[in-house]
This record gives sequence, C-alpha cells and structure tokens, in this order.
Amino acid sequence: MAKKKRKSVVVIGAGAGTFTVLSGLKKYHADLTAIVAMTDSGGSTGMLRDELGVLPPGDVARCLVALSTSDKLMRTLMDYRFDNGNLKDHRFGNLLLSALEKTTGSFERAVERVGDILRIEGRVIPSTLDKVHLMAKVGKRIIRSEEKIQMTKMNGSLERLWLEPVARANPKALQAIREADGIVIGPGGFYTGIVTNLLVRGIPEAIRKSKAKKMFVCNLMTKMEHTRNYSVADYTAAVEKFLGGAVDAVVYNNRKPSARLLKRYAREGDSPTSWSSLPEGPELVGANFLSERETTFQKIGTPSKEASLVRHDPARLAAAIAKLVGVKKKKKPVAR
Repeated sequence: MAKKKRKSVVVIGAGAGTFTVLSGLKKYHADLTAIVAMTDSGGSTGMLRDELGVLPPGDVARCLVALSTSDKLMRTLMDYRFDNGNLKDHRFGNLLLSALEKTTGSFERAVERVGDILRIEGRVIPSTLDKVHLMAKVGKRIIRSEEKIQMTKMNGSLERLWLEPVARANPKALQAIREADGIVIGPGGFYTGIVTNLLVRGIPEAIRKSKAKKMFVCNLMTKMEHTRNYSVADYTAAVEKFLGGAVDAVVYNNRKPSARLLKRYAREGDSPTSWSSLPEGPELVGANFLSERETTFQKIGTPSKEASLVRHDPARLAAAIAKLVGVKKKKKPVAR
C-alpha cells in the first residue's frame, strides 16, 4: 500500500511572525515551505546589502533557524550578534549566508547549504531573486527602502506601494504555492513584510489560482505609523486588496495583553488589534493566541536588552492552523 502523501503548508511572510508560525508547525505532520520577503534593508542585513551587494539574508536566516533540528549550539550561533569591533551589530547567520552567496555565486545555493548544516525540516525560498527595494508614495512624497518606510507615518496617506525594479517571482516559490494544501499569510510587519511578498509579480496570481486553504493570521498589535486603530476587519481588507482576492480563514487573537505591556506599547502609540469589527465571508478563528513566555529583544546600537514584546504563542497558533488544514501533531517531539 502506497504511503499517504503529507500535506504541504506554505507560510508567506517575513521576520519574527514567520519564525513563530514555523516554530509551531514543525511539530506537525506537514511539508513546510517558507516564502520569505526580500526587501529588508535595515540593521545587519542593510549593511551587507550596501557593502557586498548581496540579497537580504536576515529573514531567511531566521526561517532556517525556525526549521532547524540541529543542536541548540548551532541555532544559538546563527542568532549570535557581535557587540563590538568592525562586525558590531552583525548576526553570524547573516554573515554566513552572505559569504556563501559570494562563494557559490547563488543566494539559493547558499540557503540550501545552510539548510543542510542546520538539518532543517522543510524549505526556505526567497520570494524573488531580484535585488529590489520597497517603495512608497505617501502623499506627495516618494519613500525608498523598507527601513525608511517603517518609520514613515502614512496612516490614510499611503497612495501606492511597489517594488523597484519590478520583481519577478522565484519559480520555486510559484511551484510551492501551486502544490500547497494550505497557505498561511502573516503575521508580521504588515506593509513592510507581509505585503511585500504580494508585490512580487506572479505571487498573488498564484495564490488566487491555488485550491489550497488560504489563511490570514492577523497581527496582535497595530503600528502607529502604518496601521493605527486597525481592526481585524481592516487588516483582512488590506491584505485582500493586495492579494486581489479573498482568504478562506482569518485567525485572530481576542485576548488583551497585560496592562504592563499595553503601557509600554502605548508610549509608542501602538495598541491591540481590535476584534470588535470582524470580516464577513472568511471562516473566523478567534482565541487567546498570546504567548505567556517572556521574550527579550535588543535594538541595534544599544547595549542592553529590553523585555518584553507581545508575541503569538507558537503552539496555540500552530494548533489552530493545523486544524484548518487538517494535519496532526507528531508523536515524537522535535528539537527545541
């Protein structure tokens, strides 16, 4: 009797959100593929792009770590950030990918080799192999680069968002979408992460044509500069606009973070995504998806770590996605 083919799940996004989704889903019986945005231009990634002319390694490196089954030391090494000298603020994983791209002459081959080193279960695919920058028209201004757009206040004044030059989809990304049983969009930086994949020529068309279950994971928080006062309905309408079609399901959090965390976010003008307004049409999956685990982060150029951020709980989020796609959890635990 032929072995039943495992279902294929494609996760489309960038940054910490995609890392969270992959970290949870790798504990399920599914063939995972991460399609990663190629517009990051800040921090270590931005410096390497400018100095070496390489494709942005940062978000790809994080996805590789998320799917890794190697020992903790290797995963810690990939995330290690130098804190002094000429390499200050660079992550080792970014340097490794960039060095391999220069050595092999191909970013794709570099990703594959690092995937072998980390013994990843799944695939990590750049959405495009073209060297592109995110562009935005905000009022009468033209803003170039993801880093600058992140800091630009554009609520209600964003007229256009595009990639320059025009980005062609990575053929492997299109194939993964065609073969998918489930497609997960988000969470993550909305206009500077999630949406940038949908600006790549061929990606939104492939998603619309796909018969896969299309799921949108809504962000936990709003961003004062871009998504101020957004509700679940607002986020969903925006992603469907760039997709050019509807999603089948929306996964959203319906529990408020602690007052301590809310106070910290309020200082930046950010607030929890409102679930008082929900989209009509897609299947709605609302639950407490907040992580109870303390997380820390370090801003580039600062010596100390700050705690903590509002994050999705990987296990809870993966369980909801797995139920929508119809995949079961592995009995044997994978490396953490």
